[in-house]
Amino acid sequence: MTYENPWTFQDKVFTEDDIGDYLGFVYLITDTSNNKKYLGKKIFWNKVAKPPLKGKTKRRISRKPSNWQEYYGSNDLLKKLVASSDKSLYKREILKLCRTKSEMSYFETKLLFENDALLRDDFYNDWVTCKITRGQLNAIRDS
Repeated sequence: MTYENPWTFQDKVFTEDDIGDYLGFVYLITDTSNNKKYLGKKIFWNKVAKPPLKGKTKRRISRKPSNWQEYYGSNDLLKKLVASSDKSLYKREILKLCRTKSEMSYFETKLLFENDALLRDDFYNDWVTCKITRGQLNAIRDS
C-alpha cells in the first residue's frame, strides 16, 4: 500500500510490507526548497496497555501502528513549514532500520554528532538527548 510522499529506503519506496521484525528507523528529512535537513528516529509500533482481565493482575500489552507514514519529525519549525506548504517538497529517507529503541537512539545520536547537526545552520535539529547502556547494544555488536 502506498501513501502520500512516501519514505524511501535504499532509493526504493518503503511500505508496511517492508517493516518485517523491525521496531523503527533513523531518518533524514530534506527540505528541498532550501536544502535544510532534519535527522531523527521513529518507531513503527506504539505499545498499548490494557487493564488486566478479570481475576488477573498483569496488564495486557498489545501494539498498534504509529503514524510513521504521515510523520515529518518532531521539530516545531519543521512541522509548521510542512503544514503550510506542499509535502512533496520534503524528501523523507530511512537511513537505518533498527530492531530496538536503544539501537535507534544510538544511530540517531551518532549521525547527529557525525554531521555536526547542532552546529550547522543547514539542519533543523535543535537538541540531542540520549540514554544508552552497553548492555542494550549487544544486538548491534552481534549483527
